[in-house]
Amino acid sequence: MTDDSSRFNLFNLLLYLLSCLYAAAVNGRQTLYRRQLLKTKKLSCRVVSIGNITVGGTGKTPMTIYMARMVQQLGYKVAVISRGYKGDAEKKGGIVSDGQSIRMTPEAAGDEPFLLAESLRGIPVLVGRDRFASGMAAIQTFGVDVVVLDDAFQHIQLKRDIDLVLLDDRRPFGNAHLLPRGTLREPLDALLRCDAVILTRCPKEKTATVETVREMIPSRSVFRSCHVPRIARVVASKETAGQTAPPALGPDGLKQLRIFAFSGLADNRNFRDSLTEMGCQLVGFSGFPDHHHYTDRDLAGILQSARVLGAEATATTEKDFSKISGRLNWPLDFIVTGIRTAFWGDESAFYDFIRKRLQSPCV
Repeated sequence: MTDDSSRFNLFNLLLYLLSCLYAAAVNGRQTLYRRQLLKTKKLSCRVVSIGNITVGGTGKTPMTIYMARMVQQLGYKVAVISRGYKGDAEKKGGIVSDGQSIRMTPEAAGDEPFLLAESLRGIPVLVGRDRFASGMAAIQTFGVDVVVLDDAFQHIQLKRDIDLVLLDDRRPFGNAHLLPRGTLREPLDALLRCDAVILTRCPKEKTATVETVREMIPSRSVFRSCHVPRIARVVASKETAGQTAPPALGPDGLKQLRIFAFSGLADNRNFRDSLTEMGCQLVGFSGFPDHHHYTDRDLAGILQSARVLGAEATATTEKDFSKISGRLNWPLDFIVTGIRTAFWGDESAFYDFIRKRLQSPCV
């Protein structure tokens, strides 16, 4: 899926043929909606969608958090809706958070919705495969003016007012092949459906990706963003629990610690790189598949590896920590890291773009 080479072998040929079948299914579905043989549904509030056209992590969750807070600051009553992928409530739907208290476990809500609920105090979070039903529940229960959809670019059965697509600046289209030969969920011309593209993980200096995307969709806005790593919390070891909590560490504090880290993300390399960027002395790292449910055996293995390598602390992401926090009886201090979205130079332009689109007349 990530192979850039054009070398011929039977396995690549098989994947390519499967990607052709996948493309036919995607294009057929789009045609049915375009000809209104399949109907889109419309909510009685504004809808903002955060999505991408590739599988894997482009930073949708931190952007959803950023967007929900921005909409709230603009004076709207907002709720966030996520599918709840692999959560027990994915099919039936439900309220993860009413904005004041969290009503579901990570297993019921799914990884990302639970993290959204923890991060967005004061903003309701709902889950459900049927986003229209979840949107109606948000309107009826919380009286919201705006719903923000997490990972919904392909969910075209629900009409949206603002469609934002995230592309990783380093590798925006993967190897340019559709699933399963590549990581594209849709052909590149699907970008014509969006209202704006947000490039994520951008360096400070502009790269060629900006102009490439602008040439592809010249009538759409393109914004540049980056992920700023941060320490979300420090959890005391079982030996110091109940005593004075460890201080909130900054990057300088991390440089003094030997750390063993682990994560279960779409791209674990991004987490490892962020720790290096924060100055961590990584003595070891364990990567797990995305949405991994940690067993007691997994945790025992992580702890054993940390001890063997002489780690003074362990580290993971907010998403991973939410799934294990109730089962920790850890002899090492535990550092939980997260990322926040920031924009390079055009944050005010992005703010104005969203404000004007929300204020424009409904279509």
